[in-house]
Amino acid sequence: MRALTSFPLFLILLVAYLLLAFGAPNVDGQGLSGTLLALDLFSGAHFRLTVNGLFLALGVVFLFLEMVKSTRTGPGSVMDHLLSTLVFAAFLVTFVVMRAAGNETFFLLMLMSAVDVLAGFTVTLAAARRDLVVDR
Repeated sequence: MRALTSFPLFLILLVAYLLLAFGAPNVDGQGLSGTLLALDLFSGAHFRLTVNGLFLALGVVFLFLEMVKSTRTGPGSVMDHLLSTLVFAAFLVTFVVMRAAGNETFFLLMLMSAVDVLAGFTVTLAAARRDLVVDR
């Protein structure tokens, strides 16, 4: 169970995005811009959820879950931060090197991963400082 709490959730998004971008079966033959859900709202607006939109929505949810995980202090939190940092590095290299990742959706996922790393360290340090008791 501890291994699962240290698993970086953004790695799931990175692998899934690359699988879809590089030839896995895609939606309507349109790849990442394919429509997953289309609804006519009561207001008359037409709502369309694309694969890209789903990735961004999952990114927001995963960012929240990673923030919750970062409030833990202990030996597992160090491994969690290390793995999150490696996933961000993989996002960065992929964004710079691979043509299929050079778009705004992947950039925003990479940005969420960076926020995960920075906020994770910040929240953990604040929680550790709160837990530290100094006798005077």
